[in-house]
Amino acid sequence: MKYRDRIAIILVEPQNPGNIGMVCRAMKNMGLAELRLVNPCQYIHPESHKFAVSARELLHNAKVFPSLLAALADSPLSVATTRRHGKYRQEIYTPVEVVGKVFPGLGSHRAAFVFGREDSGLTTDELSLCRWHATIPSSDEYGSLNLAQAVLIFCYEIFKAGGEVHPVRERQIAGVTETEEMLEHMEQSLLRIGFLNPQNPAHIMRTFRRLIARAEPDSREVAMLQGMMSQIDWATGDFSGRKTP
Repeated sequence: MKYRDRIAIILVEPQNPGNIGMVCRAMKNMGLAELRLVNPCQYIHPESHKFAVSARELLHNAKVFPSLLAALADSPLSVATTRRHGKYRQEIYTPVEVVGKVFPGLGSHRAAFVFGREDSGLTTDELSLCRWHATIPSSDEYGSLNLAQAVLIFCYEIFKAGGEVHPVRERQIAGVTETEEMLEHMEQSLLRIGFLNPQNPAHIMRTFRRLIARAEPDSREVAMLQGMMSQIDWATGDFSGRKTP
């Protein structure tokens, strides 16, 4: 099995059909074939055809999703790209570093590299859905890259690291959907017991998200955390004591 069969490029709300066409060309240059689009502009367009050149089949085979969460559902290994640093944008890796984190898991898991809008990138909430964050080091004077340029740089690093990947017997990392369900439950439970500030619960929850992303829990571990939240819900109700089966 080749690495290209395990990796998707995701564009979130791309605004320019020409950029989408150039992304398709960049992907084909570097051996990648799966493009996913989240709420895109009209992407089957003369401009996208013009810039895709010989990669038009990638354009026409692109999969469209209503949300980033849906686009990531089958990809436990996910990388969000960002140009900005900040309180909620910590532990940001270079393309080389993050590809090095992704490749060891490709034998058992799918991966996705996520790119944001041309004018504003990814939101903090969208970044929080991904396991790792990465940025392309660039000039302080003008650090913003064109979308297709950014995709090409990451695809190049993927190509350099690429080759055959082999399924291995290892623990299966929980998918983004079940992890998000658990985190939503956690937020509600922690609000209920007064641990989170109801005016800004996301402040602490983003720390929990980073902690859980680093832990890479499997489905059993996520279910255990979900069960712990259920016990908290029960214990803070009208009864006291431990919940019985």
